[in-house]
Amino acid sequence: MNRFLRAWPLAMALLLSSCTPSGGPTEFSPLTHELSDRVADRFSGERAFDTVAFMDQFVRWPGNRGFDASIYHLAEELAAVGFVREDGSGTEGPLTYRIEKYPMDAPAWEPLAARVQIVGGDEVLNFETNRNMLARMSHSTPEGGVTADLIDVGSREGVACAEVNGRMVLGNSSARSLTRQLGDCDVVGVLGYSLPDYLQPEKNRDSIQFSSISYAENPRWAVSLSFDAQERLRAALDAGPVSVIVETEVTWTPNADELTVVAEVRGQRAPDERFVFSAHVQEPGANDNASGVGAQLEMARVAAQMIQAKEFEADRTITFLWGLEIRSTARYIEQDSLRARGIKWGLSLDMVGENTAITGGTFLIEKMPDPSAIWTRGDDKYSEWGGRPLTLEDMMPHYLNDYVLNKARETAATTDWLVGTNPFEGGSDHVPFLRADIPGVLFWHFTDQFYHTDGDRIDKVSADELSRVGRTALVSALGLVSATNETASGILSEIRKAALDRIDVESRLSRTVVASGQSADIQQQIIDAWIDWYADAMTSLEDLEPLASISPAELREAKADLAAARDEAVTAIQERFDQAVREAESASR
Repeated sequence: MNRFLRAWPLAMALLLSSCTPSGGPTEFSPLTHELSDRVADRFSGERAFDTVAFMDQFVRWPGNRGFDASIYHLAEELAAVGFVREDGSGTEGPLTYRIEKYPMDAPAWEPLAARVQIVGGDEVLNFETNRNMLARMSHSTPEGGVTADLIDVGSREGVACAEVNGRMVLGNSSARSLTRQLGDCDVVGVLGYSLPDYLQPEKNRDSIQFSSISYAENPRWAVSLSFDAQERLRAALDAGPVSVIVETEVTWTPNADELTVVAEVRGQRAPDERFVFSAHVQEPGANDNASGVGAQLEMARVAAQMIQAKEFEADRTITFLWGLEIRSTARYIEQDSLRARGIKWGLSLDMVGENTAITGGTFLIEKMPDPSAIWTRGDDKYSEWGGRPLTLEDMMPHYLNDYVLNKARETAATTDWLVGTNPFEGGSDHVPFLRADIPGVLFWHFTDQFYHTDGDRIDKVSADELSRVGRTALVSALGLVSATNETASGILSEIRKAALDRIDVESRLSRTVVASGQSADIQQQIIDAWIDWYADAMTSLEDLEPLASISPAELREAKADLAAARDEAVTAIQERFDQAVREAESASR
């Protein structure tokens, strides 16, 4: 997951819903129960874990050996469970896969070694224990490394080149930012330190969060520091002038291809309509995002086995994408407009295997924009990411939000699995779906004290969590691609309940607000926003047609319940406001 890729023009907000042991909603579809049981019988968290362990060997960036090895490993595993490599004939059967190749603009980059040592003193960092230390796209130093005096610019901006030319520069910003800041200066290299508080750097003293610099043909390099490393360098500077040796070794692969694997379980009645899963291969972590890749591969295996055993028949297609974050998903949507029109749902799997007892994260479903991303109150809270609220124009009402949440609750019904939600923030493979006005959600974990650091290794991954998340994702897709009238009716019932529960919560919060004498107008606006959102979410069930539908009378009844709940809430809010006014007038006499 790259939370720095804020490419969508929506305002960015992350409002973290309270996470509670998730019992199920009042109603589950009998079909979903049957699918859940069949998937649970076949799904192996251990097998998904093995895929994560394979990928965790590598620092994976597009076109390098680790990325490509992961791609071809996926292809081999798909073939082993019955997926047939596409030959363009269209007769390959219901289970197919292909490897797509796209020429890269820059050579592929792979780090091999790096170290930082104080001249006449101790080694401060070594790639063998801190594989994120070398900023992506850094070049190799000459054999034996480079030696230069070290200068600390701290958090200063506007540093004069005359002060730093010919030196190594230590600063309190990321290697990327420091390189940009000093771009016109003739520095030997940069040593950047920047770790957010949620990574607990004073506890995880050796953690390094990866960084990148822009590709350039002229040799340059940048190193990211751990808390311990920057502390040791500064302690040495406090004692007097310091010279530092930096040695880096990388390999470049010219004319490399960026690879993507596309696998499909082809639908039998409406094959051009599809549910698309996406998990990105790049980034050097285990949870981010080898876990999404491993869970998704196991999902594909289970779906194939169910098809082969005739335990399930897909009416619509399920597509699995593995490639470069955001770009592979966007390309799949954008390169074929006819295909894009058939994408009904999207789901991104990113950081889904966390051992939460170690990482501190909680499983979250990041929803499409809803009113909780406008009004932050009650149990909705900003996470460490923060952000500013969205607007009513940014809303994307759809049943998918509550549908997948209920599937997670169903998975968790007999366990102590914690399931939470957060409104849209962006930064992963759900973004291209939403850009294209396709319903899309994200399955992930946060807060993770090892996020984007070299502490994100296989020992932070849980086979049980991979199983819970993967089963939930697969059951969600199986239920929709085989949806019947019964399925549609069940989803409407779940949406109705979710809407009424939300209106009850918002009404109670609004009554508390107006009790202090604040205007009731904005509170009515909040209630109306939720009513409108859920009414449109109910209407969105039309995308199940013509294979499944709900009766007009059933939809009218559900919307009538919404209208009644709205009137009751608004009346209660106004009555509480009037009471507050009377109490204030009485107190002033």
